This record gives sequence, C-alpha cells and structure tokens, in this order.
Amino acid sequence: MGILKWFTRRSQPQLVRLPAGSFTLDKEGRLMTSTLPQSFPQETLLEIGRRVLATFNHAHQAQMPLAELVVHYPTLKVLARELRGGAIVFLMPVR
Repeated sequence: MGILKWFTRRSQPQLVRLPAGSFTLDKEGRLMTSTLPQSFPQETLLEIGRRVLATFNHAHQAQMPLAELVVHYPTLKVLARELRGGAIVFLMPVR
C-alpha cells in the first residue's frame, strides 16, 4: 500500500531562496531586463510584475496617479516604480 502512495504523490512547490535584485517590464507586461539570479522562477517574476502593473493601472483608472508602490513582507520588501506604463521592480530580502 505504501508504494502506491509513492507513485501518486503530487509534487509540492520547491522552496526558493529569497531574491535580491530588480527587473523591468514594458506596458504589456513583457520582461525587459533583470538582475535577479537565473535560478529564480520566471513565472513568479512575471506574476509579481502583472500584479504591480495591475495596481498602477487601477490607480490610474481611479484618477489617483501612483508613482511608487512599496510592499513590506516579514522577509521581503518589494519596491516598484511606474515607468510610462511599464515598471521597475526591486526585490530586497529583509534581514
């Protein structure tokens, strides 16, 4: 019975080291440049970028121009700046 569980076990997401670096996105959400390690998953990078761009777009639609966004997590600080429809995003581990 135990061997069957081994074959049906679902893969769990791997732990990823907290990144330190930055990346830029154009207004369509395409990755332009990145100083993050290549080991950092690109899907995660693009998801962060999509959320940042959506926040800037919603603020613009609400006629509340937002130039900078800072999010503090217990172990990570995310700082994003709007760049003519695109964005530059800085990821900084907190120690």
